[in-house]
Amino acid sequence: MHPGLADRWNRHCDSIERALLASLPECGDCPPRLREAMEYSLMAGGKRLRPVLTLFACEACGGTAAEAIPAACALEMVHTYSLIHDDLPAMDDDDLRRGRPTNHKQFGEALAILAGDALLTRAFEIVAAGVRPADVAAACCADLAAAAGAAGMVGGQVADLEAEDLAPSGDQDVDGRHLVAIHRRKTGALIACAASLGGRVAGINEETRLSLAAFGRNVGLAFQIADDLLDRTGDRDRMGKGVGKDAALGKLTYPGLYGVEESRRKAAALVDAACSAVEPLGPAGEPLTALARFVLERDH
Repeated sequence: MHPGLADRWNRHCDSIERALLASLPECGDCPPRLREAMEYSLMAGGKRLRPVLTLFACEACGGTAAEAIPAACALEMVHTYSLIHDDLPAMDDDDLRRGRPTNHKQFGEALAILAGDALLTRAFEIVAAGVRPADVAAACCADLAAAAGAAGMVGGQVADLEAEDLAPSGDQDVDGRHLVAIHRRKTGALIACAASLGGRVAGINEETRLSLAAFGRNVGLAFQIADDLLDRTGDRDRMGKGVGKDAALGKLTYPGLYGVEESRRKAAALVDAACSAVEPLGPAGEPLTALARFVLERDH
């Protein structure tokens, strides 16, 4: 990561970590064990790509990071809920996440499901209470619900599960379109939402918001290709989770369909498209383009 981007990223991550911890419900009406399970996964670290993107987008559009913190925290809560549920035995059946036992391994399946549910609903409470003015909060809630729901992340996860039971068609174009359709929803929708919410908080016009969403969609798909490549070539210790599992399950992946080098070329082209989408922001958009380039460089 470029030193300038790293410094800014780390500053924002510090703010996000503090805000996430403060945003968890107080033990009182919330059962202590439930809060512990929520905190276990929410505060487990990670790149914080989505909330950092929200702050970068808000700043690029003339807003402040402080204004966008509630939206950023909500996005990370939705992302964390999705990871808890994805790791469950009925889904990806993973034992390790960010170098630690997955939530259901630590707390049991029932509490893991409920911790995910609690994070998801808490996310909308935070946006509704923390984003101002009220009409912007309502628009952010609508964007987040659409990105996380049946036509977004959840729908993409369903399509991904269904793909495990389907043999590749043998037609690279058909399989490629199917792969894009899965990951535009499963990964791309929430990353596109992260950029869009930052812009909404800053009070941008619809044209600029759509440009930010296009940036996020392209970054999201590039991020998924990078994830597929890391599952193929990455190191378990660096990744903090198992690797090689997609191939073992027979999942349709970019390197499985196109090979490693062509997958890298596709990811690079998507990052170029993302950078083009935010060119109208001028120098203010440079942190966004640096973030997009980082997606290609990461090793975990």
